[in-house]
Amino acid sequence: MSYQRDFKKRIKAAVIGAGSHCYRNILPTMTYLPVELAAICDVNEEAAAYTARQYGCRAYTDTGEMLRRETDVEAVFISVGASLHPALVIEALDAGKHVWVEKPVAVRAAQVEEMMAHAGDRIVVAGLKKAFTPAAEKAREVVNSPRYGHLNSILAVYPMNMPKDGRQILEDGGMPNWLRNGVHPLSFMVGVAGKVDTVQTLVNENGFGVVWLKFISGVTGTLHLASGPQPDVERYSLFGDSWQMDIEDARIALRRGICDFNYRGTTSYVSPEDTGGTIVWDTSSCVATLENKAEFVQGMYGETKYFCDCVLERKAPVLGDLESALEIMKVYEAAMLSEGNPVKIHGQ
Repeated sequence: MSYQRDFKKRIKAAVIGAGSHCYRNILPTMTYLPVELAAICDVNEEAAAYTARQYGCRAYTDTGEMLRRETDVEAVFISVGASLHPALVIEALDAGKHVWVEKPVAVRAAQVEEMMAHAGDRIVVAGLKKAFTPAAEKAREVVNSPRYGHLNSILAVYPMNMPKDGRQILEDGGMPNWLRNGVHPLSFMVGVAGKVDTVQTLVNENGFGVVWLKFISGVTGTLHLASGPQPDVERYSLFGDSWQMDIEDARIALRRGICDFNYRGTTSYVSPEDTGGTIVWDTSSCVATLENKAEFVQGMYGETKYFCDCVLERKAPVLGDLESALEIMKVYEAAMLSEGNPVKIHGQ
């Protein structure tokens, strides 16, 4: 682990957006990133000026002026309202900058496709933090390991509901909670299982129920739109041929069963050596170390560090890239249009 001051090579960067979310969650991660912050831009002149003083950089209220003047800036971090993301991302890309952009990347899938048309050889990573959590990393490790492997299905539980007037919201370019926060469980599921073939929404009159996903890989996914406190807890369960992984917030349990289990003859729940049983990984809130901090547990560090690594190494992202963001936007739109019917995303 390195801190900003430890890196020998840093990216000259600018930030667009000095609002509550960016100030609370994104700017603090830069303590751990290989970046040198050159400028902060926000339409709120006071917020931009104060934040720039705090971080020892220049303040702007106009993105065009900032991009023209800060010629040596290599990368831009964008964290404003989703409706503003497409224009700002394209503006930064056209200025030759690499871009990290907070979720949701846009309000319609077509806007992501427009960003892709402007990207060229620039690196773009979307803030799909749930794909970058330690829990998501462990899930991908297990799914892709020769020891466990072969994922069959995923269950996600997240507190939200599906709006009734989905078609109208899409036409108006609105941003319901299904977009603002539905991105989170979808990011986890798509990050683990890949592209989605078919989407079907089955909900009650209050919008609670399930969004069923059939992935191209053959995996099935059920996103349970749960009622109750929001936010309170999110859960994921992954089911393989002979194992199950349960994730509740940051706690991960890999359930491997009893080795050589026999219904008629097994007398002990303890498997020999390390051949079975449950492995648990968890944070420790009593220790003020990095792995217990929200920036790391919730994926903010993972997504931003990945972006920086891609820029420094000049490698195309494969996680959280615009293709992933487009996939999630297509699932979002299909679920809004389903009305109980299957909607194909890929193919006929």
